[in-house]
Amino acid sequence: MTDFLLENVWFIPFYGLIGAVLTLPWSFGLITKTGPRPAAYINILMTLLAFIHGTFAFRLFWDEIPRQLVFHWVQVADLDLSLVLEISSLSLGAMELVTGISLLAQVFALGYMEKDWSMARFYGLMGFFEAALSGIAISDSLLLSYGLLEMLTLSTYLLVGFWYAQPLVVTAARDAFLTKRVGDILLLMGIVALSSFGTDLTFSELESWVATNPLPPVSATLLGLALIAGPVGKCAQFPLNLWLDEAMEGPNPAGIMRNSIVVSAGALVLIKLQPVFTISPVASDALIIIGAMTAIGSSLVAIAQTDIKRTLSHSTSAYLGLVFITVGLQQVDIALLLLVTHAIAKALLFMSIGSIILNTSSQNITQMGGLWSKMPATTTSFLVGSAGLISLLPLGSFWTMKRWVNGFWDTPLWLLILILLVNFLSAINLTRVFRLVFLGETQAKTRRVAESPWPMAVPMVSLIIVTLLLPFFLENWQLLLTSSGQWSENAPIWEKVAVPLLVISGFLGVMLALTMELTRELSRPTQFYRRFFQDLLAYDFYIDKIYGVTVVWLVANLAKLTSWFDRYVVDGLVNLTGLATIFSGSALRYNVSGQSQFYVFTIIFGVGLLLVWLVYTGQWSMVFDYWSSFFN
Repeated sequence: MTDFLLENVWFIPFYGLIGAVLTLPWSFGLITKTGPRPAAYINILMTLLAFIHGTFAFRLFWDEIPRQLVFHWVQVADLDLSLVLEISSLSLGAMELVTGISLLAQVFALGYMEKDWSMARFYGLMGFFEAALSGIAISDSLLLSYGLLEMLTLSTYLLVGFWYAQPLVVTAARDAFLTKRVGDILLLMGIVALSSFGTDLTFSELESWVATNPLPPVSATLLGLALIAGPVGKCAQFPLNLWLDEAMEGPNPAGIMRNSIVVSAGALVLIKLQPVFTISPVASDALIIIGAMTAIGSSLVAIAQTDIKRTLSHSTSAYLGLVFITVGLQQVDIALLLLVTHAIAKALLFMSIGSIILNTSSQNITQMGGLWSKMPATTTSFLVGSAGLISLLPLGSFWTMKRWVNGFWDTPLWLLILILLVNFLSAINLTRVFRLVFLGETQAKTRRVAESPWPMAVPMVSLIIVTLLLPFFLENWQLLLTSSGQWSENAPIWEKVAVPLLVISGFLGVMLALTMELTRELSRPTQFYRRFFQDLLAYDFYIDKIYGVTVVWLVANLAKLTSWFDRYVVDGLVNLTGLATIFSGSALRYNVSGQSQFYVFTIIFGVGLLLVWLVYTGQWSMVFDYWSSFFN
């Protein structure tokens, strides 16, 4: 049995795909008498099987050497396109995280989507979603990973546009799809370029390829930037960060997966590509700049949001920005720890706000208040999730940040300031939301609410326990190893006080948000300067407006120019050729008279014109010499 589970661990992604296929009769309306719930149960059962299979495989494979499974797809001449899977404790752990959160999200959806007529279609899409994410976790092939990322892009489009009867939802799905396609196309160009340099398109061989195949600086820079573009789109980083905000138009259970696992999948691909970025300082610096801009900008934007989903979606972009910085600094272990702690805490937060949205039928935090006594499980979920996200002792994020700044890696002053700033702003944002939603007086939207039903409460409570126990899991897996704490004499002072400063930044953020004025009447201030900065942050620094007057304007006018050129130049030449052919054919048809003397006259006239042209151009002597040599 043990050997069977290990040898067939590659089959785990197919559990979700099989569940998606089995829901089709209900999705297409072929079965209506039972209602859509059997489709949900089937998909949950398949995800549970995937989680159980992965759990046993993860425990059995903990001390084993990583293995590779190679599936040859196309072998023609020198072309060998193989799909390679890496079976290791790391890849199996990542896949366990995917199936575990997917299982909780699907159980949560039983309560959230209970009255939705298209529940079966939703669960089918969630199974498809899960299959792509599980495949990325164990993929060692760039080609396979790219195909799975394309599946994620399609799944995002379908899930964001799930309620397609609403025009705003359709627009959001289109924008999210097109934004991610920009990064996907550049990533494909980078993969094709990488394959032309002699690598076998497997992540595990990139490090040895980088050491033995140096590239010219320009080629290395262009290759690195192209490979960065795909994860930039998937992880909602600047300048492709607007899609995650619009993707909040989809159902909340899909948002649980999107903000915790989907963005992590793009970051995981970035981490696997990290050896390529070491050969280009420009690519590494680009990762750091993109991550820093997104981390700070998204943290500020989140504070100005009144939509409860958008406050957390911008927070997702901010923490993924920190992951980009760690990859640019070649600190891969910190990046993986950030992904794990962020995914679990953010999934718990989105479950909490999903419970709020279902019971209040509102997403505006200025219309809420007084929920802490009416929804105790939801309140606890939000508190634990928030504490797990910011660096509050003793939860997982604190230990991750502690390892980052406690001397295990060199910590420049700018990096410490950035980490403290993001932690401070995140504490302000989450505390602000907690005060407006759970504290204060009961509002009209929150007057008649009750705790969510058990399908939603059980996943929340389960994830609360996981979040609280996460530090013990990380310590047991030996992922929280830190320096001995013996600082060298040359160590800068900020490294010695980094951990206390980290705790203080979170504490100050919470205290400031607790004491600042948050009256609902002033949600739109009358003072010009306050309103200016609020609008600047609330509208994402007007990035969409900037796109409208730059990229969109350029593309639109270029399309008009090419349309005019095609209509009047290309079509004009073609039409002119056609008219000339028609005119000449109509003119020459009068030469067919049936009189031989007219044909002789035509031949003599043509020969005469030819002789005149030869004499006029000076080529007569050349023709005369040719015929003389021919007869001689």
